[in-house]
Amino acid sequence: MADAEPARAAKGGTMPLPDEVALVLQGGGALGSYQAGVYQALAAAGIEVDRVAGISIGAVNAAIIAGNPPERRVERLRAFWEGVSAWLPSFPIWPDDNVREFIHEWSAAHVATFGVPGFFTPRVMPPMFAEPGTPQALSFYDGSPLRQTLDSLVDWDLLNEGPVRLSVGAVDIESGNFEYFDSCGPRARRIDARHIMASGALPPGLPPVEIDGRWYWDGGIVSNTPLGYVLDTQDADMLVFQVDLFPAASAFPHTIMDVIAREKEIRFSSRTRQVSNERLRLRREREAIRKVLAKLPDAMADDPDVAALAEMAREYSVNVVQLIYRANAWEGGARDYEFSARTMNEHWAAGEAAVAETMTRSALVARNIVDGKTAAFDLLNR
Repeated sequence: MADAEPARAAKGGTMPLPDEVALVLQGGGALGSYQAGVYQALAAAGIEVDRVAGISIGAVNAAIIAGNPPERRVERLRAFWEGVSAWLPSFPIWPDDNVREFIHEWSAAHVATFGVPGFFTPRVMPPMFAEPGTPQALSFYDGSPLRQTLDSLVDWDLLNEGPVRLSVGAVDIESGNFEYFDSCGPRARRIDARHIMASGALPPGLPPVEIDGRWYWDGGIVSNTPLGYVLDTQDADMLVFQVDLFPAASAFPHTIMDVIAREKEIRFSSRTRQVSNERLRLRREREAIRKVLAKLPDAMADDPDVAALAEMAREYSVNVVQLIYRANAWEGGARDYEFSARTMNEHWAAGEAAVAETMTRSALVARNIVDGKTAAFDLLNR
């Protein structure tokens, strides 16, 4: 581990911060407004993000954050989320879970039928009647409206040359391999709307996106979290806020809609949990190696095998704070494509509340940062 240095303080003294703060954003469609609420609350607490990484809708939020100056990020996030929920405005309803579930499913059906403004629209001709190999034959919706939306909300020059590092993941269709598009580091490349759209091109709804002669689908097909990539390319002590939109643990399903919802939760959260557990296990192993190496005689320090092992065991500290969206009772299997204004605002508020509650329990995280230790925390899990 790198030599510990004094942690920088957040504005207002909310929490001491290490050299780098990363925001890791999972995919989850309409649930992504929860991530926007998380970012707004972090910004309000004076926690400045140095790096943001995303998959699918997380890539969209990440691009808006990295592609705007700090004072405009929340405004731009709000513009995106109000835009995509404009067709389903909020109106008074009876405060009952059954009523809310009906409206929730109706809103999702509206999206499935008419699409989402500024995001995607249904194709006039069904894919089976289109010419094979064309985008029309490979998806039920046209995703091109998102390009114009992103171009209007993101300063691509700032995103590629500014202080916030952006990483987004997608899947190469022909090789089946995961690929990250990164604005900084040894694999840096210029990112534009295509890379963000590729990260969210979930089949068969949205068409693949072509970049430099290769075709890409949604990164969530392989892994719904970019945490592994962030840790693999870490070059300083880091605090990670990992915002997950699907919980790993939940109640046993009782209806068919519960089954659909639970299947999505397990599918999209499993890789997140696997990556987190694997990385922390590797770090414990490296810590054990460093302890053994410290016991060796000084004369062995120059031994090539000892030096190679020491290099393999070298790492920076990382503390991962997990913020996991917990669905309401009325949210079923359509929660990731229910883009109503009411639900969007509720998800946004839930993200803000999650950060506020986390900050009231952050003393252990703060001690770990100051001491240069590594750990993962779900401070909201009771």
